[in-house]
Amino acid sequence: MSGSSSPRAKRIVGLGGTFRQASSSERLVRAVLAECEAMGAQTIMFDGPALARLPHYSPEQPGRSDEETALVDAVRNADGIVIGSPGYHGGYSGLVKNAVDLLEDLRSDDRVYFDGCPVGLVVTAAGWQACGTTLSALRDVIHAMRGWPTPVGVAVNSVEQRPFGPDGTLSDEGIARAVRAQAQQIMYFSMEPAS
Repeated sequence: MSGSSSPRAKRIVGLGGTFRQASSSERLVRAVLAECEAMGAQTIMFDGPALARLPHYSPEQPGRSDEETALVDAVRNADGIVIGSPGYHGGYSGLVKNAVDLLEDLRSDDRVYFDGCPVGLVVTAAGWQACGTTLSALRDVIHAMRGWPTPVGVAVNSVEQRPFGPDGTLSDEGIARAVRAQAQQIMYFSMEPAS
């Protein structure tokens, strides 16, 4: 059709991990993003070291750092989100919580918080109980922020499972299937981008 423009690629934002670069939770979020990219999405990742540079969230803070602004703007323009966290004492990490708290800056947007966005959740923890409670805690937060947690959550028990092989690729087929399924759900449920 002459003069018609093709729709822009869906934008998927990943955030999470630990202070340790290439932590398993970060690598799993990146794996979901890679599957989204394979389906045509543009992705951006805010890993643990990037989140560690964010100051402690304060609603009264008069301005935002470049790092804070980059995260808020990326989520503001996202069609879908992936959040990953280790399980710490039955909950998600303070590093991830601080980043999510910063997204309070989206409260007055036309699309408030994660409204209408699919949000894939990835958890790694030392035991199935910690996987379940951490995943549940993250789902509660996403609901409170008007997002739609994908039906598939990726939970990896680091005591029993080794998701990555020596070459760094996903080697556990069950985890790889969950990663693919989550990415498909994010892409399917994400808002149709405007042309």
